[in-house]
Amino acid sequence: MSSGWWFLAAMIVAYGVANLLQSIAASRTKMHHTLDPGLLVRLLGHRIYLYGIGCQVLGFFLALVARRDLPLFLVQASVAAGLGVTAVLGVVVLKWQLPRSEILLLAALVLGIGGLVLAAEPAPSRPLGLLGKISLVLALLIIAGAGFFAVRIKGAPGSVALGALSGLGFACAAVAARPLASSHSVFEFVSSPLLYLVIAHSLSAQLLLGLAMQRGSTNAAVAAMDAAGAVPAAVVGLLLLGDRIRPGLTWLAALGFLVTLGSVIALTRYAEPQAESSAPVDVPAPSDVVPHRPAPARPVRPVVNGHTPLMDLPTREYPALSESSGR
Repeated sequence: MSSGWWFLAAMIVAYGVANLLQSIAASRTKMHHTLDPGLLVRLLGHRIYLYGIGCQVLGFFLALVARRDLPLFLVQASVAAGLGVTAVLGVVVLKWQLPRSEILLLAALVLGIGGLVLAAEPAPSRPLGLLGKISLVLALLIIAGAGFFAVRIKGAPGSVALGALSGLGFACAAVAARPLASSHSVFEFVSSPLLYLVIAHSLSAQLLLGLAMQRGSTNAAVAAMDAAGAVPAAVVGLLLLGDRIRPGLTWLAALGFLVTLGSVIALTRYAEPQAESSAPVDVPAPSDVVPHRPAPARPVRPVVNGHTPLMDLPTREYPALSESSGR
């Protein structure tokens, strides 16, 4: 049995925790309407975001090792399974109440990943030629140019657009990482231009993801990222990098991929902008004001009533987590 399966499972857990922590920090940072790299610096000022980045870096290296043997269509689609981990953590730790529709979609997500696991056949990657490396450089420039315009889109549509561009960036990083993981020595690994393409695409994709999380729910941003990142990586892996499907199970791989992708996209229907809440404001009654003391100068924080969708985390509902962010 390939050790890549264990790395794949650990990667899913790491990315699920990272999604949760980064969304909390992003909602506590001033909204940006330009492609400002300074956003990453401001996000790094949040302790929770640093924890999330740590989990994402761990997931990145686990995914890198998993790609040494496992095909890209499996590894990239499995990143979406982190949504399930986030949901479980939300229910257990933050006492989320998930609607039945979300539970069914998460169950379908698990079934889709299971089909991919059964259909995938471990195999080493083929090398990526010069033309492939040049294509990755051009893709980096195109994604950055598209992000310059997408950052002007507000609300959930902006979250989806920026999340999709982030997914394309992570897909390019995955394509570069698959042959890079087959390096035979540390010197070959460090001297390979693929390593620096992985870093460049990952940093730009991380910036786009941070911007996406500010404009709508984390659900919309992450789902769009996973959907946009899974298909290109799967196609490139099968056509150019030697990814394999077990004989006779092509139908299962296709079905599992479609179910996984469809489940992730369907989760975006629960997306609601975090910054545009219409919840009523809890104004204290006159009898609650202590005599001879002035009323507070700052506005009273709104209280959000009703159901909180998956990963929509207005941090005013979680004061303990907000205090731990260092702000």
